Formats: sequence, structure tokens, C-alpha cells
Amino acid sequence: MTTAKLREKGQVTLPPNVRAALGVNEGDQIEFEIGAGGIVTMTGLKLIPADQAWFWTESWQAGEREASEEIAAGRGTVHETAEDFLNSLEG
Repeated sequence: MTTAKLREKGQVTLPPNVRAALGVNEGDQIEFEIGAGGIVTMTGLKLIPADQAWFWTESWQAGEREASEEIAAGRGTVHETAEDFLNSLEG
């Protein structure tokens, strides 16, 4: 169990192990959900620049995982030159 002291203006410093568990760093946001019986759940949030949000969609991340698995399994083709690559696309 980890504890922290509530200071003036409702401020709390999150202990290092809590920050690590939430996966947050300075500048990140934390979401609070108040449940039955006053149980509060905290979730660490990372802000993503709008022009990079596409990368973090579930479908894109699924493709990233698939590609990583293919690479780890040694499947794929290596092209020595850009010309070789372009020729492979033409079939």
C-alpha cells in the first residue's frame, strides 16, 4: 500500500511507484472515475498531437503488431535498391 498526504488546495504528490504504475510523467493528465462506495479509479492519459492520432488507432496498431510479428518470424523481402523495390511492385 502506498499513501500520500493531501496538501493545501487539494494537492497531492504521486509517489514514484504510483506514477510508474499509471505510466505518467510531468505534463500528462490523469483521469478520475468515482465508483460505488466512493472508490476512485485513476487512469494515466497521454496527449497525442492531432496530426499523429491516426497512428494510435486500433486498426493501425493491429497492423503494426502484425508487421512486427512478420519481421520477428523472418518473413519479408529485402530489396537492395529502390529500383529493385519498384520492380517488385510492378510484378
